[in-house]
Amino acid sequence: MARLDLIQSAGIALGPRVGFHRHTLSGTTPHEVIQAAGGLVWRNSPRGRELVLIHRTRYGPEWALPKGKLDPGEGWLQGALREVEEETGCRATVDRFAGGSVYAVNGVPKVVLYWHLELQEQGPVQDTREVADLRWVTPGEALAMMTHANERALLAPLENRDRPGR
Repeated sequence: MARLDLIQSAGIALGPRVGFHRHTLSGTTPHEVIQAAGGLVWRNSPRGRELVLIHRTRYGPEWALPKGKLDPGEGWLQGALREVEEETGCRATVDRFAGGSVYAVNGVPKVVLYWHLELQEQGPVQDTREVADLRWVTPGEALAMMTHANERALLAPLENRDRPGR
């Protein structure tokens, strides 16, 4: 069964735009969905293409892509750019859609959409409560460091594209 079919069979209504219909997350309705967005922020360096990973400690130590929950009324892309800037200090421009993931947090479905972003300017990290460190790494280093398989899967097409014979 496709993810969309699974979501619809769970009674989650799809909204008229890109995402799902937003319900208040403070209730216990079976229709709630946590909406989040983030980005794969890329830059050119003497080592080649690098992307930024953040080290979070809030939910246990993890190396991950910058992402976070959408604010009320905020669009997916707007939320991705805001979260990236808060968690990395990076202002970026959008290149293309990277993909998404769906998983449960305490029994509540969470949908996260990601975009490939190009670094324009880097300033200080704004969200120092959640972000303990950040590193610019090559895609290979990122695959070795990233905690979550669903985020590593966003890099797999890039790794396969660059290998001969694929």
